[in-house]
Amino acid sequence: MRAKIVAGNWKMNKTLEEANTLTSEISGMVADEVRGDVKVVLCAPFPYLLPVKKLIGDQTRIVVGAQNCSEHEAGAYTGEVSAPMLASMHIPYVILGHSERRQYFGEGGALLAKKVDVALKHNLTPIYCCGEPLEVRERNEHEALVKKQVEESLFHLDAETIKKIVIAYEPVWAIGTGKTASAQQAQDMHAVIRKHLAGKYGQAIADSISILYGGSVNAANAKELFACADVDGGLVGGVSLKSREFVEVIKSI
Repeated sequence: MRAKIVAGNWKMNKTLEEANTLTSEISGMVADEVRGDVKVVLCAPFPYLLPVKKLIGDQTRIVVGAQNCSEHEAGAYTGEVSAPMLASMHIPYVILGHSERRQYFGEGGALLAKKVDVALKHNLTPIYCCGEPLEVRERNEHEALVKKQVEESLFHLDAETIKKIVIAYEPVWAIGTGKTASAQQAQDMHAVIRKHLAGKYGQAIADSISILYGGSVNAANAKELFACADVDGGLVGGVSLKSREFVEVIKSI
């Protein structure tokens, strides 16, 4: 049975006071309203990881995730945050390869493979993002690109290690635009990714890996998206900043 996961990516938003309020609201609602087999991950900005973790306390259904980490374990890399630092704070998840990191910071497949490796070395669970921009989809090259993104950064892993990865498919044209892939488009791409994993690692391992959908997920479309056979949850952006709507998304799984 694949894990059902809904992760909120807060990106570079909220003051500390606002982050504390948001965490408290989400935590309370999840405790009261969400069934126990759904894992909720709050991917907060680096300065808020420990405060958010403290507010969550002993609640096991919600955990904290980071939005990135360095490929280096230590050294003269001013402004960077390392996997060992996150591990020392007992942060279990880290987003890697988000389209904004790829677009704005030039992160490519080889670099992300290093980040995946260092995260796994320190027992962090990577949420590895892949997805195509609009012009690639319009050229009908989206499947080839996403397969390449998965290959470049994950296919060096052995069969046991790949099972520790969570994959998030995010069509770049649907992130923050209000556009959403249809449920059929989402299912089709998730199936492509799972089939590609099966070709490398076998069907049993492919069937054990959670693949999340991201791209303007909201309370209105979450139920249809999450009902797809190969969609195991969501990586939620803007809506994760609104406690009530985010919890409604979580409840849709």
